[in-house]
Amino acid sequence: MLHLSGGSPRTRGHLVSAADLSRDDAVLILDTAEEMARVADRPIKKLPTLRGRTVVNLFFEDSTRTRISFEAAAKRLSADVINFSAKGSSVSKGESLKDTALTLEAMGADAVVIRHHDSGAPHRLATSGWINGSVVNAGDGTHEHPTQALLDAFTLRRRLVGPDAGLGKDLDGRRITVVGDILHSRVARSNVHLLTTLGAEVTLVAPPTLVPIGVEHWPCEVSYDLDAVLPKSDAVMMLRVQRERMNAAFFPTEREYARRYGLDGQRMARMPEDAIVMHPGPMNRGMEITAEVADSRRCTAVEQVTNGVSIRMAVLYLLLGGSESAVGSESTVTTTAVTTANTRTEENK
Repeated sequence: MLHLSGGSPRTRGHLVSAADLSRDDAVLILDTAEEMARVADRPIKKLPTLRGRTVVNLFFEDSTRTRISFEAAAKRLSADVINFSAKGSSVSKGESLKDTALTLEAMGADAVVIRHHDSGAPHRLATSGWINGSVVNAGDGTHEHPTQALLDAFTLRRRLVGPDAGLGKDLDGRRITVVGDILHSRVARSNVHLLTTLGAEVTLVAPPTLVPIGVEHWPCEVSYDLDAVLPKSDAVMMLRVQRERMNAAFFPTEREYARRYGLDGQRMARMPEDAIVMHPGPMNRGMEITAEVADSRRCTAVEQVTNGVSIRMAVLYLLLGGSESAVGSESTVTTTAVTTANTRTEENK
């Protein structure tokens, strides 16, 4: 929820779920990320916006890619960064989330980026009153991963609409197909929420055993036939089969899975000429995606990593920096013009 909770003057907004973002919130983040992306093209890739702020990366699950992305984003905004890994820490010795949060609060953390194996942990941290800083969900269990969905939407808008042409625009009418292990994927859940909020039409494709119970209530279509969906897809997002979360046999063999639900060169050829292939990483090459597809110019996997830094810069900026009107008494952050103007002001300092 990108919003301001009431409370003490230090209490700030949180980003816990993509479902809590309005269209205006999402477009504001994408537009701000576009501004942040221009910083990466400069000789000195830093802004002074968050100088004096402290951002803590609190990771109870391993994820080098996401942690480094948040760390790079915070440092490019001149924030101080503390990386807190649960392994080998007091957490592994039995310390509770509450005690850890109270410790971070005592250290004066302005924002806590949390990745946790339990669904709902970031929400608990954001609503508990244990800390007054902002909480950003970097992935919780099989629940959500909102900044991944935002960087995916950012990549989609840049590729399908254009960096400059896309400013202020959403993904209205675009057809996005998400393929693979939907059951265990927090990325899929966040993308369904965010992409439909932005006006896209989302179709999930997976074996019946990897489709969650209750998916009929999600704002999307479900198909079990990848070949039937490909010709009408503007983008195909391939998901990793998460073996580490599986405690049963969800499909006969890896070869059978690849045959029915993997994306190879022949299948990619059935997609529209300007359609793109996405993957949140890390990839199981040869299973959900072949090397031919992963290394093709239509695959945006590397772009998504780059765009992740811009999106996370935008989120941290809007939550901790921005202007007084952007983090004032309003319940949501919707002042695009003010925020963009402030970003340009900071860039020109």
